[in-house]
Amino acid sequence: MSDKFDVIVIGAGPAGYVAAIRAAQLGLKTACVDAFVGKDGKQALGGTCLNVGCIPSKALLDSSKQYFNLSHNLPAHGISVENAKVDMATFIGRKDKIVKQFTGGIGQLFKANKVTPFFGKGKLLKGNNVEITGNDGSKQTISATNVILASGSVPIELPFAKFDGKNIIDNAGALDINEVPKRLGVIGAGVIGLELGSVWNRLGAEVTILEALPDFLSVADADVAKVAKKEFEKQGLTIKLGAKLTKAEVKKNEVALTYEDKDGAHELTVDKLLVAVGRRAYTEGLLADDTGVKLDERGRIVVDEHNHTGVDGVWAIGDAVRGPMLAHKGSEEGVAVAEWIAGKAGHVNLETVPWVIYTEPEIAWAGKTEKELKDAGIPYKIGSFPFAAIGRAVAMNEAIGQVKVIAHAETDRLLGVHMVGPGVSELIAEAVVAMEFKGSAEDLARIVHAHPTLSEAVHEAALSVDKRAIHKGN
Repeated sequence: MSDKFDVIVIGAGPAGYVAAIRAAQLGLKTACVDAFVGKDGKQALGGTCLNVGCIPSKALLDSSKQYFNLSHNLPAHGISVENAKVDMATFIGRKDKIVKQFTGGIGQLFKANKVTPFFGKGKLLKGNNVEITGNDGSKQTISATNVILASGSVPIELPFAKFDGKNIIDNAGALDINEVPKRLGVIGAGVIGLELGSVWNRLGAEVTILEALPDFLSVADADVAKVAKKEFEKQGLTIKLGAKLTKAEVKKNEVALTYEDKDGAHELTVDKLLVAVGRRAYTEGLLADDTGVKLDERGRIVVDEHNHTGVDGVWAIGDAVRGPMLAHKGSEEGVAVAEWIAGKAGHVNLETVPWVIYTEPEIAWAGKTEKELKDAGIPYKIGSFPFAAIGRAVAMNEAIGQVKVIAHAETDRLLGVHMVGPGVSELIAEAVVAMEFKGSAEDLARIVHAHPTLSEAVHEAALSVDKRAIHKGN
């Protein structure tokens, strides 16, 4: 086997493995280097997302939702189940089986597309050479005309609450708890904290979330965040805002916390502590000193609008570069870079990347928030519609939340669409398509939506922008 490739991808997460497959589809001789080790000690393609992120967390969210529904939602349908219980070995085992299925699936896709996988940590050397260090310490060097850096991200660790894998855990640890903790503390009310906090709350844990910022989900639209917080608290999540953790000490298999808010210092004892204060680009050991690739002040790889680093033949994608740390954003960058390398027209629009939080209710949005538009001085108009007036949502007993559409006050062009409610992780795609085609609120309003469906909330919200909603007062 020749050690010279057209493309080498470092990292096999959603950005890297997609880039490798697309490059191979385009006729480029491609290799992909990754060091992730699965539970069985073997190479596990798919990065954080498939192994300890997106996929396993959704598996646990779905399993915990089924359990929660038994006692909280099914009685409203006239269905009762007594003495329901969770077998934790099966609960976690189902998640592991799904992970194995998908990571193995990537291996099959590599074979089908003739992508050559290498197991080890990749390091970019000068001249587009890549040094691969195996888990046994062995080294080999391969080279390519183009190298795509897709090294991903890792959890941010607090210096006074370091991960120990047992009492103080990160997202990976929260996916492998073998017994429902009586008390779970969560630091950070972001996507990871809310999703994993929800999993264990549904199973009976007393979950307390400490968020240092004064506003809940400040990255989302304020109206959506307000509805979501109210619903989460109804479900039993305790959310403390403006609460900054100052100390975490493990004592007799418990974690003693000290945090400060506007009322002073407080103490809280939990059985396990999930630290979910964000993620940072993972570039340790990725670059030799003389490669010429630059990092910004946050440790991310500097790239231009085409994800090129400025070094001939070196590109970077995914969590390791600017933009939202989202799997689908990284995947689309991977496709675009592969196509640019092949001389084709790649495309990624960071302005319309959808965000989703898979809680109950779900939260999803694309485009600008009302606050962002107000701060930028852009004139806008708003329409909204509640799921409480949607027949399908009421029939499902999930009539919570709303859809909010924001359009330009003068041109009517869609600027942002924000949702909280049932199934909005799927509904947001309609908004993204409309925004990509420079659609207006009127465009959405004039499209026929099937009845009865949840999508009617999008239709009515678009009508509401011009005070034309049919099923609510204007």
